[in-house]
Amino acid sequence: MDAQLKRGLLDICVLAAIKDEDSYGYKIIKDLKPYAELSESTLYTILKRLEAASMLTVRTAEHDGRLRKYYHITDVGHRRLEEFREEWKEVMKIYRFVAKEENDNE
Repeated sequence: MDAQLKRGLLDICVLAAIKDEDSYGYKIIKDLKPYAELSESTLYTILKRLEAASMLTVRTAEHDGRLRKYYHITDVGHRRLEEFREEWKEVMKIYRFVAKEENDNE
């Protein structure tokens, strides 16, 4: 898969993972596991990028005697998810065209 495409899709996956409730790194990885394989280093790079783009905020809270970072989606992040849903409709049109071509050749 194209690296830029994958990067964009992983960003969207992370936003989707926190859209309903704040979450932390390990839980995000666990929640995404059935859909996308994501290493800790990749996740934290994505989280920093999304924070820099104002799509999420970070707060630190104590949990079991340790500090844990919780990530919260912002209005900008919610808008990006909505934009993605609209863009995905166009991607699916292209996919159906490509898949039709393959099915016609079988």
